[in-house]
Amino acid sequence: MWQLDYPWLLLLMPLPWLAYRYLPAYNEARSAVRVPFFAAMSRAVGEAPGVVGSRRNHWQLLLNLLVWALILLAAARPVFVEKPLERQQPVRDLMLAIDLSQSMETEDFSNASGEKINRLAAVKDVVQGFIDKRKDDRLGLIVFGSGAYPQAPLTLDHASLSLLLADTGIGMAGPNTAIGDAIGLSLKLLDQAHEQQKVLILLTDGNDTSSAITPDHAAQMAASKGVIIHTIGIGDPSVSGEAKVNLPALEHIAQSTGGQFFRAEDRNALNQVYDTLDRLTPHQVKTLSHQPQRELFYWPLAVALLILALYHLGALLRVRLAFARQRGEA
Repeated sequence: MWQLDYPWLLLLMPLPWLAYRYLPAYNEARSAVRVPFFAAMSRAVGEAPGVVGSRRNHWQLLLNLLVWALILLAAARPVFVEKPLERQQPVRDLMLAIDLSQSMETEDFSNASGEKINRLAAVKDVVQGFIDKRKDDRLGLIVFGSGAYPQAPLTLDHASLSLLLADTGIGMAGPNTAIGDAIGLSLKLLDQAHEQQKVLILLTDGNDTSSAITPDHAAQMAASKGVIIHTIGIGDPSVSGEAKVNLPALEHIAQSTGGQFFRAEDRNALNQVYDTLDRLTPHQVKTLSHQPQRELFYWPLAVALLILALYHLGALLRVRLAFARQRGEA
């Protein structure tokens, strides 16, 4: 469909007619030689003096009105509005932080066939299914051990994210556990995002022993930035040392940021955790719509210029033909 961006300009359409109707004709005073017997001389040659001006030239008057209408139509800016283009944009950025410390090689999980597998293999399998379900969210991946490292930036390219997840291995980030550093790095990456909803899912089976920043302080910073942290503990709280997961600390991190704490003792429980996270952070997208417009003002403007050019060209040809005819008669 087409429309006028400035249709109110068409209210000026009657302006030339009002000027023609109510304003006096333009007369220009010039110096001339007065001939007292001019009327008698005109009668003698059988010619009558004409009146110059557009008030007696109806064709020129219509031409002027047509050119005025075309120019006014061009000024009203006609445009052709095409069909709207819609694009869906995610409203949530979701970061995954996965523990790769040495204790993740403990084989106390089972796969779908009932075979014993280590904790990281079970986590990879469940997280991959979670990624497949989050088609409308930007996801990122952080791995941590003795330090925290970005494995994948926030992206909608979930295929590449899955490949990077598959490339993770136990101990590649160091044997220890740096939960506070993982939260701090996640906040740094989420700061670069523009979406209002920012969520971190933190999964660990150990106790923080090597962070430069304490997990409590990192959680406070996350709360101040509006980042929600959901924590998942999969370790054994009954063992001693670094392999002992600090469940109260994980629960405190989640509560202080408005998130939830989960305990996953086996693969089925881990699956239920991610199903719960799907319900806590449902799919949401923001639909952006844009209607392209094609300018059409040059069409009436070009027609107006063409009419003026043809009119003046015709007037010039008439003068030349009349001059040539006079020379031929002479």
